[in-house]
Amino acid sequence: MAKKSVNNDSPNAVKSKAKGSSSTAESTEPQLAEKTDYSRWRLLDDQGRQTWHYLGDADEAKKWPQSTADKYFLGLPTGLPILPTAKSPKESILNCLEFFSQLQLPPGNWACEYSGPMFLLPGLVITWYVTETQYPEAFKVEIRNYLFARQNPDNGGWGLHVEGESTVFGTAMNYVVLRLIGVSEEDPRMVKARGTLHKLGGAVNGPHWAKFWLSVLGVSKWELVNPVPPELWLLPDWVPIAPWRWWIHMRQVFLPMSFIASKGFSYPPNPLTLQLRKELYTEPYETINFLSHRNSISPRDNFHPKTWFLNSINWALVNIWYPYLRPKSIVDRAEQWTWELIQREDENTDFSNLGPVNAPMNLLACYIHDGPDSYSVRRHRERLNDFLWVNNEGMLMNGTNGVQTWDTAFLIQAVVEAGLADSPRWKPMLQKALEFLEDQQIRENCKEQEKCYRQRSKGAWAFSTKAQSYTVSDCTSEALKAVIQLQNIHGYPTLISDQRLEDAIDTLLTMQNPSGGFSSYEPTRGSEYLEYLNAAEVFGRIMVEYDYPECTTAVVTALSIFSEHYPKYRTEDIREVKSNALSYIRRAQLKDGSWYGSWGICFTYATMFAVESLASIGATYENDEMVKKACQFLLDKQMDDGGWGESYKSCETGIYTHHKQSQVVHTAWACISLMNAKYPDKAPIQKALKLIVGRQQANGEWLQEAIEGVFNKSCMITYPNYKFIFPIKALGMFTHIYGDGVSDWD
Repeated sequence: MAKKSVNNDSPNAVKSKAKGSSSTAESTEPQLAEKTDYSRWRLLDDQGRQTWHYLGDADEAKKWPQSTADKYFLGLPTGLPILPTAKSPKESILNCLEFFSQLQLPPGNWACEYSGPMFLLPGLVITWYVTETQYPEAFKVEIRNYLFARQNPDNGGWGLHVEGESTVFGTAMNYVVLRLIGVSEEDPRMVKARGTLHKLGGAVNGPHWAKFWLSVLGVSKWELVNPVPPELWLLPDWVPIAPWRWWIHMRQVFLPMSFIASKGFSYPPNPLTLQLRKELYTEPYETINFLSHRNSISPRDNFHPKTWFLNSINWALVNIWYPYLRPKSIVDRAEQWTWELIQREDENTDFSNLGPVNAPMNLLACYIHDGPDSYSVRRHRERLNDFLWVNNEGMLMNGTNGVQTWDTAFLIQAVVEAGLADSPRWKPMLQKALEFLEDQQIRENCKEQEKCYRQRSKGAWAFSTKAQSYTVSDCTSEALKAVIQLQNIHGYPTLISDQRLEDAIDTLLTMQNPSGGFSSYEPTRGSEYLEYLNAAEVFGRIMVEYDYPECTTAVVTALSIFSEHYPKYRTEDIREVKSNALSYIRRAQLKDGSWYGSWGICFTYATMFAVESLASIGATYENDEMVKKACQFLLDKQMDDGGWGESYKSCETGIYTHHKQSQVVHTAWACISLMNAKYPDKAPIQKALKLIVGRQQANGEWLQEAIEGVFNKSCMITYPNYKFIFPIKALGMFTHIYGDGVSDWD
């Protein structure tokens, strides 16, 4: 039997429907402006949906004045006043709120960039390019500026994230972005980047996702990409490797990726892509045996090497299934089913999608299936702007469409902890924040929930907005706590009814794992052995949901505060869930007394949450050996200046690694742990908090320091509002426990 071609150059491969692909315009674009006029950028927040707009002229700018928040995000002078120097924890809190309250947006939430990953913009810009989506010149200018600002000064490359070393993934993909938006290959910065890429072996040494996007763009062949067969979606649900068992981000990326790859979409060659074929590789494009490089990867990118099991499956797919056994009827069924699931994802999120990786892929899938002028394509183009952000360095792509609900819930709790919920000065701010949480609660389950394998969402809160629509256990829990604190404890208007709070509890009670722990979006559905199929290479712990001390603590504390005010609702269910969750927290403690953090850096972050869980049942330094051990772990890590600072390397290695300097956020986390544990000596806590207050700026803010967050062990991400929220909480706890006497503070 003759082999069937799976090459993207075959006549059966789907080509772009875009017009003018043979034009030479791409290679002769006019040079981009040096910088946009930052006084013309505006952030629009429409019920939490955040989009940046570049105004056309001075008249438009006059009609839509720049807000204090706009100026702050852009790095412009805010004009906020210099405040009296704080001489006590309470004064520091008030100074911070004088500043931070000015950043609250009209719907009641706080916004911020959610940056760090350097692989997000490439998927967006490549999708824009191959679908011939028009986007403003100002976007191109500031994307270029951001990428050059984040270029590794030593070798000109880019990493997986902003603080990481240069990799093929980061360097090849961001090099391509710069070329697509009009930067010359002869720009000295591009020459330097290309040199680093070639030293790393060229684009053939990129990970799976890089090879996918380069094949979509038509600057590599699909033979380079290990298989992503949509047929996997036809597996019965009982099969242990069925995709519905995977972690939600993995399956929602694999879904459109498999559809696009099966269609063989590849953008037709034009002068620019032909030139890129010359620039990305260390040998002539025509001589490269792309098939032989399916498993080639730079050691710097190979965080999670493919297993022999996955390599064997890929070999069988490439050499047996695709050329000899893959019937068209099966392919058609698989493509139809994956397309139907893509449609459900789009409809259930109003085309905002789960995140910034699958959103561009879903746009491309709609472009292939529905055509360039379809509603689905137009709506996707609009929604992709939700992920873009402008800061003082330029335009970047956020890790989600924002952190609106998450940060707003935490801020409410911090102000309550500081004893200011009843202050006439701060009540209007908190009232607006409560109104935002009321608006963002998800009121119904998504359409065809079971069919598209979605978790129950009625009563939940998402990480960002209700339009995004994905239940998250800790976001729901933190929002629920914030609402109860304001409505039930401090007498704020009852915007969210008892029934809606019960809906949230009902959803949380569906999310516990058999271990007692809680995951993020849904309970664990598959075995950890599915990591043998981890094809991403650059990430760890990506195939299934895991137990997280952070999520588990959020749920435990939410159930506790709910039960205090609603003691008759599902009493036994809540008691059992809490008991099992706390058992998990105890089992998850490591030998050194810490807990490993999966969403923040790292041991400092997770230990804060775990100690809070144990404190909720009265466990303290004096009466509980595990809490005592946790405190000792933290005290052993306190730095000479009184602060704490943990490097992101801890996340990668699983071993605590000091940052070169203490960090305000990490210091606040450690202090919160010690105070929740009722550590008997206030001296180390006071020393640490004095460091925090000492770094506070004259206008009440704290400056951004090292990156705070992480996902999948290897990729770091920023939470810029943490530098306001957690110092407020830590200082507030100190004031509550020890008082606010200036002489005592001194």
